[in-house]
Amino acid sequence: MLEIKGLQKSFHGQAVLKDLNLQIKDGEIFGFIGKNGAGKTTTMKILAGLLRPDNGEVSLDGIDILKYAAKRKNMLGYMPDFFGIYDNLTVQEYMEFYASIYGYAGNTKKKRIAELLMIMNLAGKEDQYVDSLSRGMKQRLCLARTMVHKPKLLILDEPASGLEIRERIQFEQIVKRLSEENVTIFISSHNLNELSAICTSVGILNEGKIVLQGSMDEIRNRKMARNLIRMEVVTELEKAVAILKAHPLVSNIAIKGNNISINFSQNNLKKESELLSSLVSEGVGIASFTREESTLESIFLQVT
Repeated sequence: MLEIKGLQKSFHGQAVLKDLNLQIKDGEIFGFIGKNGAGKTTTMKILAGLLRPDNGEVSLDGIDILKYAAKRKNMLGYMPDFFGIYDNLTVQEYMEFYASIYGYAGNTKKKRIAELLMIMNLAGKEDQYVDSLSRGMKQRLCLARTMVHKPKLLILDEPASGLEIRERIQFEQIVKRLSEENVTIFISSHNLNELSAICTSVGILNEGKIVLQGSMDEIRNRKMARNLIRMEVVTELEKAVAILKAHPLVSNIAIKGNNISINFSQNNLKKESELLSSLVSEGVGIASFTREESTLESIFLQVT
């Protein structure tokens, strides 16, 4: 488990992280979300050991990774949004360089490199020069080098930035596979639809603090009551509006043609069913009646 307690960091007297607290279970794909300047990259750099916090604690499997740098190096892999690529090396040479840094040699090194290239769908590209690879292949190669030492925690900062759809889907599949092997993934992205497709849990950072954290289902259910109910009325529109205005749980009625949108103040399917029944029993013709599903984007906008 990754546990962050009371993390604080300021730059030139300006607080970026005020009191950051997080708990992330093993094998989670955790989406770290926030506006530009919210402190996402600062947090990731602190976890990776590239910045020192002003205050706070960070532990991974009970080990203080801020204090024990050598253990952090072996337990953690960090893939920044902009990473170095040695263009005059082949894929094999590139991987051998990083494997050597982590003490791999001989057949053990060859086996680990072959295993990683297979996972990243780069098998057969060993003799290709890095600068000739597509953007997606370079991203996967960087992830492969980040995984060389079998880290417990992977920190990925905007890993799918600039990828076309097919390459992004391929990258997401690899991330899911790593999670199934009990690797904890800490991932940041501005593409909230992308995160909602792969993350098992998320944390929303706002003004240096976590304002919402939980599994995707928990967060959607918690925010569901603020969603809209949309209905299409085919007969007795005026009667429908009158019934809705008189209902104690209905607010903010919007009408466009035959379509009505309302805020329903309870996330209660029984109450919604009763509302629909009352409309129908009064002779209102309803063609559709749906609650707009929460999206990660709508939740983010609500809480920030």
